[in-house]
Amino acid sequence: MPIPPRGPEPDPPPEGAVQPPRGDLAQPGQPTEQAEPGPDAATGTAAAAAAADDDFAAALREADDRWRRALADLDNLRKRHARELKGQAAAERARTAAAFLPVIDNLELALNHAAADPGAIVEGVRAVRDQAVNVLERLGYPRHAETGVPFDPARHEVVGVVQEPDADPNTVVQVLRPGYGEAERQLRPAAVTVAKRE
Repeated sequence: MPIPPRGPEPDPPPEGAVQPPRGDLAQPGQPTEQAEPGPDAATGTAAAAAAADDDFAAALREADDRWRRALADLDNLRKRHARELKGQAAAERARTAAAFLPVIDNLELALNHAAADPGAIVEGVRAVRDQAVNVLERLGYPRHAETGVPFDPARHEVVGVVQEPDADPNTVVQVLRPGYGEAERQLRPAAVTVAKRE
């Protein structure tokens, strides 16, 4: 079979035009050899890394310093708060003790006059007791020693149950020891005997 004649050779592309790929060029997907970086590139990379390390170290030192300062401030605040609480407790104890000083003074006066008039000692002790009850009431702990009231477990402590025909069941018949304070803020409940339920 005869070979057809080849056509004329194509014209060369104009200057600056993109050339079609040749066989000696690297095809896509084939590894290409990279040029070794020069000494200037390595120095620049090392300098950038050192600068980043310096920035990171400075930020770390600053954070550590702020953390230590915050810990010191918190410790100082805790110590100051403990001192203030201790001072407030001491002031409250002193205020309460000062409220009872007149009671002690009157007890001493009653004891000094007991020899002169033995009958007056009873009146003196009663007056001192009333004064002490008044002090407790001013401090927020009023006395409660009522009989005939319904039993209240928040205010009363039952020490006995008695059969009392004239009293309603479950009412306070006798107060053996008065209570001081209210239900939500109480020094002690009243010790009482209660009428038995039928």
